[in-house]
Amino acid sequence: MREALYGPSGFYRLPEGPAGHFRTSVHASPLFARAVAGLLCRVDEALGRPAALDFVDMGAGRGELVTGVLAALPAAVAARTRGCAVEIADRPAVLDERITWLSEPPEAVTGLLFANEWLDNVPVDVAEVDAAGVPRLVLVADDGTERLGEAVTGPDADWLARWWPLPAREGLRAEVGLPRDLAWASAVDRVARGLAVAVDYAHTLDARPPFGTLTGFREGRGTAPVPDGSCDITAHVALDACAAASTAYALPGATPMASAPARTLSAARLLTQRDALRALGVTGARPPLALASTDPSAYVRALAGAGEAAELTAPGGLGDFGWLLQPVGIPDPLA
Repeated sequence: MREALYGPSGFYRLPEGPAGHFRTSVHASPLFARAVAGLLCRVDEALGRPAALDFVDMGAGRGELVTGVLAALPAAVAARTRGCAVEIADRPAVLDERITWLSEPPEAVTGLLFANEWLDNVPVDVAEVDAAGVPRLVLVADDGTERLGEAVTGPDADWLARWWPLPAREGLRAEVGLPRDLAWASAVDRVARGLAVAVDYAHTLDARPPFGTLTGFREGRGTAPVPDGSCDITAHVALDACAAASTAYALPGATPMASAPARTLSAARLLTQRDALRALGVTGARPPLALASTDPSAYVRALAGAGEAAELTAPGGLGDFGWLLQPVGIPDPLA
């Protein structure tokens, strides 16, 4: 999975970028970037309006979100904002010069670290229960052919027991989310003060899918997750496990600067995208019909905006995405 997504010929290095194959909230409407800009402004207020305010876009694609956020900020906030796109692909030829392009997040972030559909592409192993009731690793050939390998042991087995216990019934599957927990904990560790947010397809312990969620996407359609670099390979995220990971793991090599203030992590919070965007003013409410008579152009614009907001908050669609909020040294800006 790692090679197929991020290797020299991997999916995320294709010239058309992710937007050529699937649609995220970022691509669905500029309302999403405006809402994230509003969240950044709330973080700015909670931080006391620092001289330099960071916005870090994890898994930035071709920089669409960070570009939209910078454009939507009030001028006074934009003047202090340092936009950063974190992505393994090369920097696009046409990109706002204010945006820093990195393959890893900055060492210290004061502001908002935002990971929209990043964790679902952090590579994971898949476990399947064999005829004896033992979870085994699923091994995959280049053409997608599968077979069962060795039994899941060690930290991966511990993770399954805690976060995705598999009954001893042949064929049941789970994605072992420990790499996502560690990736999220590492990202949160970069936030000196501010907020880290992960937005993704998600499930929780009380509703894990019995056969897992691993799938592929190519040119806007679902496809078999063949690891040849031609398609996206993705799996939904156990965001509840990630939420617990921020304080659960001692990260190797994490040595805070002696001059850095002590970091205070408030409790992480999970909510739906629908609730998060509504808290940021994106409701999908239709404009009053009277506006059609007094200002028809404004009515048409408002109606189009309501349609876009409805897509972003729709039950059974983007509105059901999970938002994981991890405040660091500030109150929860969406409380």
